[in-house]
Amino acid sequence: MAYVISDACISCGACEGTCPAGAISEGDGQYVIDADTCMDCGACADGCPAGAISQE
Repeated sequence: MAYVISDACISCGACEGTCPAGAISEGDGQYVIDADTCMDCGACADGCPAGAISQE
């Protein structure tokens, strides 16, 4: 089960650097997680200052 970024994303980019799989990229208006690449480690959720990342 992959992690997802909600509309609470403030587009700060903090999560992108925390992902060891490189599954996070800047999307249209907010960051997005590629579910096929996500390793379900949770590092991105821990690094999100807005609390916008959770498991799908």
